[in-house]
Amino acid sequence: MRKHGVSRGVALRVFAVLQREGIAEPVPGGRWRVVRSGQDIDRRSLAERVAEVITDDGLAVGEAFPSATALSTRFGVSRPTVSKALDKLESAGLLSEARQGKQRSVRALPKRTESPES
Repeated sequence: MRKHGVSRGVALRVFAVLQREGIAEPVPGGRWRVVRSGQDIDRRSLAERVAEVITDDGLAVGEAFPSATALSTRFGVSRPTVSKALDKLESAGLLSEARQGKQRSVRALPKRTESPES
């Protein structure tokens, strides 16, 4: 807004128009993201995508889980954002508690949500 010399209200009205036209979409935290045609965006929460790492990497119960730094690189988000997602998975019982100097491990496998094919 400062860069272009417009007020917050003008910017919000512009984004509302862009949203109606399918060019922009709101994201958590009061921000907006440009939707590029042909770009496939995973709209699941980061916690869901991080939980999927267990099945994608073939991890078993008791195995070491990737670090927050490795996950932040893998998903292209900041380490604190990954830490919040890991805390959610810890509270859900999928990962062990985080401790300084101790790597998290898998405590349970995520439940599959797909319906069986008939």
